[in-house]
Amino acid sequence: MTDGARQRSSTSGSAKDAVGEKESGGGVALKKEIGLVSACGIIVGNIIGSGIFVSPKGVLENASSVGVALIVWIITGVITAIGALCYAELGVTIPKSGGDYSYVKDIFGGLAGFLRLWIAVLVIYPTNQAVIALTFSNYVLQPLFPTCFPPENGLRLLAAVCLLLLTWVNCSSVRWATRVQDIFTAGKLLALALIIIMGIVQICKGQYYWLEPANAFEPFQDYDVGLIALAFLQGSFAYGGWNFLNYVTEELVDPYVNLPRAIFISIPLVTFVYVFANIAYVTAMSPQELLASNAVAVTFGEKLLGVMSWIMPISVALSTFGGVNGSLFTSSRLFFAGAREGHLPSLLAMIHVKRCTPIPALLFTCLSTLLMLCTSDMYTLINYVGFINYLFYGVTVAGQIVLRIKQPDIHRPIKISLIWPVIYLIFWAFLLIFSLYSEPVVCGIGLAIMLTGVPVYFLGVYWDNKPQCFDAFVDKMTYLGQKFCVVVYPATGSSDGNGDEGEEMKEARSPLSKEDSDNHKSADC
Repeated sequence: MTDGARQRSSTSGSAKDAVGEKESGGGVALKKEIGLVSACGIIVGNIIGSGIFVSPKGVLENASSVGVALIVWIITGVITAIGALCYAELGVTIPKSGGDYSYVKDIFGGLAGFLRLWIAVLVIYPTNQAVIALTFSNYVLQPLFPTCFPPENGLRLLAAVCLLLLTWVNCSSVRWATRVQDIFTAGKLLALALIIIMGIVQICKGQYYWLEPANAFEPFQDYDVGLIALAFLQGSFAYGGWNFLNYVTEELVDPYVNLPRAIFISIPLVTFVYVFANIAYVTAMSPQELLASNAVAVTFGEKLLGVMSWIMPISVALSTFGGVNGSLFTSSRLFFAGAREGHLPSLLAMIHVKRCTPIPALLFTCLSTLLMLCTSDMYTLINYVGFINYLFYGVTVAGQIVLRIKQPDIHRPIKISLIWPVIYLIFWAFLLIFSLYSEPVVCGIGLAIMLTGVPVYFLGVYWDNKPQCFDAFVDKMTYLGQKFCVVVYPATGSSDGNGDEGEEMKEARSPLSKEDSDNHKSADC
């Protein structure tokens, strides 16, 4: 890693020599090709992965009864909507791709932002993508191995093929990637609609024993505040991905309108689907049967669909395929944003001269995920950093309050009441305290992994006067990467897709610290 400003000044000439600029003279820029439907597809597609099909039992197991579990799903959906509303204000106040990384960096400084980026680059996105890809390959191969588990090497190979195929799609065209997301999001919603409809049919037949209040709140184990807190934590993880649209703000058509609109449509839709899918499950299965199943939707299909039960495993496979696509699309934009600010190698901040896709960032995302497929400890890593991921949600929402105090007059196209971030932070603190209490070692290891980024930040980003031989080596590698990928630095803050920053966008951009301002200015072509 190297300082963003110096890196760009020393290599911008190479960029032009390598591939040239567009004839318009304005340089290339990320295209605004994500409309409202695709924006909703990104949110819904990233939230609804395999979890609601495979194992919603985590909430039920800790809630101790069906009724409390349904209440947890509803409340968690409401809290998620509040968090997304806070992110909507931040997204149009600081209208840059990168999501909470960009907000934390601009509000709390470079080190805080880098630590958010570091834990995402090192563990969160590579492991999540690897797990989703493995789930996809497991459900595709399972029919070929009806009496045993598919071979481990076969699972990893098919997962790698899935990742490579979707990386190629994302490198080729933003429009292709969003179309894939739209299609597979529609597919998983249709599958869940089938589950909900079958649940309604069951209720009409009188199969609603576990939904009657007297039975719904009958505990199968003693109620415990700590367990209920864990149920909320499980529910919060199931809603994970609600903030992914903020990673691609600069590619949204009319972000000031479509960002909040997509949130208002998507989060209630996901909450409705989650609640009614769980209602449908308990019309066909007792709580004990549900807890005993490792693939709830598959068991549900076997009970009610008969010879058509194959629909459910296919639905899980399609859902996870779309989940991998959405995660690749959004995580590559996070790495792109980090490189543009000088927190990652500057090659990752470049886009293809014709396709306008961040090919280096996508290749980096794919490579890091493929490396995760080679390790057997990815599930352990996810447990370690899940706490950190949730920690930064609260830090980001707290940043909204800090920004209101520090810069009360900054232009805010959307301005919500401060009661909402306060409510979110109270709920967030409740979950984090119980997480630390119940799993102090796991949370401590997660914090330790994050803090390994501190020396990397000071050596790679903060240290200005690096040896000349090091800078020369980095410049040469950057130049070779540009030649290989045919990429250049994009124009920044494009409001219309052709490199010219609109007055509204300029007005909305928040003031940066000197260090961050230097890095930000250096991103111009």
